Amino acid sequence: MKLHYYPDTDSLYIDLADAQAAESQEVRPGVVLDFGPDGRLVGIDLDRASQHVSLDTLDIEDLPARITARATDVA
Repeated sequence: MKLHYYPDTDSLYIDLADAQAAESQEVRPGVVLDFGPDGRLVGIDLDRASQHVSLDTLDIEDLPARITARATDVA
């Protein structure tokens, strides 16, 4: 899973699987779910992300996976 934040558009893409979207469905204004060819959810796109989620912190608990992090300074 990867989180991609684009500050110029205030959008957040949550990449849930290493697969291309075959179909997208807007479930609420600015909230789009992407589905792979097999119907699995592969991504979530949030427009105006700062209005939907807190972007100040990211808490990760009890994931059975390796965690890597890259951070950039915000001026």
